[in-house]
Amino acid sequence: MSCDAEQCGHCLNSPPSWQRLYCVGDYHRPISTFIHRLKFHGEFWQAKKLAHMLAPLIESPARQLTYVPLHWQRYMTRGYNQSELLAKSLGQILDIPCFPFFRRVRKTLPQLGLNSNQRKANLNQAFILRQARLSNHVAIVDDVLTTGSTVDGLCSLLRNAGVEKVDIYCICRTANVG
Repeated sequence: MSCDAEQCGHCLNSPPSWQRLYCVGDYHRPISTFIHRLKFHGEFWQAKKLAHMLAPLIESPARQLTYVPLHWQRYMTRGYNQSELLAKSLGQILDIPCFPFFRRVRKTLPQLGLNSNQRKANLNQAFILRQARLSNHVAIVDDVLTTGSTVDGLCSLLRNAGVEKVDIYCICRTANVG
């Protein structure tokens, strides 16, 4: 499924900060089960399987990949970042370099269970853009896109740094995203 933001009524009224959203599908079984196993049960091999599902859907790949970062405390607790694993697997498949362009500088509550406004407030000034050599076309990789609040903030950082085109590569989206 390649999701065109231009085709969504909500996105026509309130355009997202990205150009294209590529996703495997909606957050339903069996894909949601694979994501859950990757994210909460340490089944790292799920990242490669999920990346192989997403890669063929990407028609015009970005020149660089990056991913949604975890705060260092969450990273230490979990031991890995599922979005980073997905991005690196996808980068290998598509032969695109993957870089850690962002750093999470503020610990936030988990987004799960928060509504759109709470998510935006929760993420306020939570990320910074690292010094990096950016191309004009970058894709942000994430596992699940719910309201788009997280990637919206990251897109803004990239845009402010001069990136012309930002795409989102995710495995699933929920019904809340256009």
